Amino acid sequence: MLALVLASTLAADLPVAPPPRPVDPFAKWEKNILAHEKRLTAAPPKPGSVFFAGSSSIVGWDVKKFFPGAGYINVGFGGSVIADSTHFAPRILTPYKPGTIVFYAGDNDIGRGIKPEQVAADFKAFVAAVRKDNPSCRVLFVAVKPSLARWKLFEAQKKANALVRAYCESETGLVFVDIVPLMLGSDGKPVAELFVKDGLHMTPKGYELWTAAVSKALR
Repeated sequence: MLALVLASTLAADLPVAPPPRPVDPFAKWEKNILAHEKRLTAAPPKPGSVFFAGSSSIVGWDVKKFFPGAGYINVGFGGSVIADSTHFAPRILTPYKPGTIVFYAGDNDIGRGIKPEQVAADFKAFVAAVRKDNPSCRVLFVAVKPSLARWKLFEAQKKANALVRAYCESETGLVFVDIVPLMLGSDGKPVAELFVKDGLHMTPKGYELWTAAVSKALR
């Protein structure tokens, strides 16, 4: 009996571990977002400006080079999925009342195993967020690109693109920019010269194709 009492007393004296802190899935982007906020605060864009938003294919798109004199604003952050852009829209998009948002995301979503149906649903949520107080904002969705690195996911990409295209065609002010045919060769596979060594990100040649397609959609 004495042994049980002592054991109970000792157990009661042991420090209790604090509950684990909740993990903020968006915290890893904070440095990128703060940098965008600093730049936007220093030189606030005019309402109605064109913003480029989304993942690393947006980050790598030098809008000053490919759209000289246009004054377009790039607020992409690499590695992100659609939900990340939706979360940060109130900080880097909606306060500035963009006239058009050129959006590229969904590639990483599918790469992480997110289903095409969820990609389409997440895009709808993004559109709702950026149009909440700015209903006339146009959104151009650049199709999820075929790539060497993620060629095995092409069927899932095609399904996601089809769902997003259908949504864009059902709503005023949404445009599906289909760059997929531009990036496939005569063999039906991604053209190697459009990609850097990782087989995922694009060369200037790839961005030239995208720039032509988006320029046409922006007219």
